[in-house]
Amino acid sequence: MDNLLSLKEAIIIYLDRSGGLNKLMDDCNAIKGAHQMQAVYRFSFDVNPSEVLELDAKLGDCILHDPLKAASLFQSVCFLSIKTLSLIDHIETENQVNVVIKPTHLPPFPNYCLDLSEFPRGYGPMRPFALEGLVIAMTRVTKYTQGARFLCSEEKCPCSRGFHHIRVHVPGATESATIRSDFMCFLCSSPLKEDVKSRVLGDKQLVELIHVSAADVLGVHDVAFLRYQSVTLFLRDELCNSMRIGHLYRVVGIPAHVHQWPSVTWSVEACSVRPWTPKCPCVVSKNFQNLLSASACSPWRFTAVVANSFGSPVIPPGIYNTLKLGLLLSLVQSEENPDAPNHLDVLALTSDTLIIDRLMRYSLPLSSRGILHATTGELLASLSRDEHGAGTANMHAGSALLATGGICLLGDLTCYKRDKLEVLQSALENRTVSVFIPGRKYGDDMDQQISFPIRCNFWALADAASPTKRTAKCDNAVLGAVEMGSVPLQLAEAFGLVVQCRETSSDPQLMSMTVHTLRQAIVPGEPLYPACMQFTTQDYKELLAQARDLKVDMSPTAEKMIHGYYMASRRVRSNSTQCSSVSVTSIKLLISIAQAHAKLSLRTQVLEEDAVIAVLLCESSVTLKHGASSLIFPPDAVFPCNLHDLDSLHYRDVTLEKLHKQILDFVHTYATCIDVSIHRL
Repeated sequence: MDNLLSLKEAIIIYLDRSGGLNKLMDDCNAIKGAHQMQAVYRFSFDVNPSEVLELDAKLGDCILHDPLKAASLFQSVCFLSIKTLSLIDHIETENQVNVVIKPTHLPPFPNYCLDLSEFPRGYGPMRPFALEGLVIAMTRVTKYTQGARFLCSEEKCPCSRGFHHIRVHVPGATESATIRSDFMCFLCSSPLKEDVKSRVLGDKQLVELIHVSAADVLGVHDVAFLRYQSVTLFLRDELCNSMRIGHLYRVVGIPAHVHQWPSVTWSVEACSVRPWTPKCPCVVSKNFQNLLSASACSPWRFTAVVANSFGSPVIPPGIYNTLKLGLLLSLVQSEENPDAPNHLDVLALTSDTLIIDRLMRYSLPLSSRGILHATTGELLASLSRDEHGAGTANMHAGSALLATGGICLLGDLTCYKRDKLEVLQSALENRTVSVFIPGRKYGDDMDQQISFPIRCNFWALADAASPTKRTAKCDNAVLGAVEMGSVPLQLAEAFGLVVQCRETSSDPQLMSMTVHTLRQAIVPGEPLYPACMQFTTQDYKELLAQARDLKVDMSPTAEKMIHGYYMASRRVRSNSTQCSSVSVTSIKLLISIAQAHAKLSLRTQVLEEDAVIAVLLCESSVTLKHGASSLIFPPDAVFPCNLHDLDSLHYRDVTLEKLHKQILDFVHTYATCIDVSIHRL
């Protein structure tokens, strides 16, 4: 008895210090203001076990290892506080107080962590654990019974009135455990009947959580023989809608066995949910640091060398440099930022789809999360019936939602059917996934439509040849004369960055690719070029991770150039059928490319030189889709030559300076109202 009194005293002291008593008073005032008499009153408290352990070790140990006993102690304290302070007049018994304790943190020790990749499960104690995972499916919000009042069927029994038989939900309990017809009175053993008018309902949502490494199975990693299985997470009341599909979370919850005859499932009752971002200490390698110092004389040189050497294990250096730069910029701009979702999708037009597909597959693991979409798989979302007795709709994430904050590689678009391409185009244009839930099929009175934002970059490739297999055979072909192949123009327009990978039979790159393939077959796994030894794949992964974390600001000169080019392009194309090609999405693409180029250069400010690269790439992309304007650039304007020595780097810098001046002249000639802020568009 003395031990229980000391624990209750510690609870009062903790609630007073943490503001719990004030919260209890506010909740009671809200109940009194509603003027509704209930059988059960629910109160929840956020508890930090570390603070409780400093106050009273026994109470902290009780919260960590016996949560049901701790909830009973808090229930007694809250009831006494309510009666003493007269917070609720019409409360009669302690059973009417339903207290939910929500541990916000747990001690950072292995015994309090639950790894979702470890098996078997279900043999440990039913106490709070911390777990981290990726949300792959979730149901819509439904109702469950928080508490119910039962009365004795024998009229002479004292339990036929009052609040003697109260049942409340506990972790792991199903609806049938709270509401049944076979309960007996503890005084006279007569059957109990529920007072249906006194039933208290709450919100419930089921979420499927899986280990984050399970996403590697959907990528291009070499997956070991591992087994990943999702765990069902129960979100109740204020925690409903606190999680989103495709996002990572750290959850504190209580594992429980859910009995659904004839099976028993293992699930977790969530106590607290917080967004989680894995922290990986990334340090730029010494080779890249030395390169950054050596290339400080030019704002373009560092990214040029990085792009030139990128992908050396799969293709020779110097080939497809424009595409490689676009992929690097997309990898840098793939972080999830709800405030400024500047996406950078890439569509590669090529006559050698095998090589480009190999390059994209090599680049995919360098993203924070890379998903390789299967042609027969679900791109956006799918529906199924919940298996936990609720019968509601369970929404499963497709490849686009699973790739949140990363890259979704679509592969060759020529392998997709027309309806799939239309779904992809809608997703690219709207950046949302709308899931229609028919109410009649899933036990509801009305239909419902739920939308999820798409926050990933899409990569795709397509055969540049038309259905008649015509290809551009001239090296100096004007941009815009290239066939789009079987890709509809509207779909190509939905992609932000469209890159033409120019290959000809007379190009020396054909010989270099042949030599590369033969050398790989003779000495597999060994570095074939000095670039492979100087800049490894791990070096690129660390560089991109460091660049993604940078926060950049637009300089006034870069902002002026981007806005000026946008206004000038609209004015030039206003009298032609190309006016619709220069829309608000174009300026978003310019900003995204400029920001990504500054990040890849490891700068925190977007310079005018970054805007030059953005204009060159954007103009080339728009010209490929809609034809040339007055601002005509030569093919491969971003990489006018092969970068094999300092002279070639110097020649590229000089060429970009000339193009820089050409862009400024174009802006001054055609742009109007340049002083308008870019943020108003």
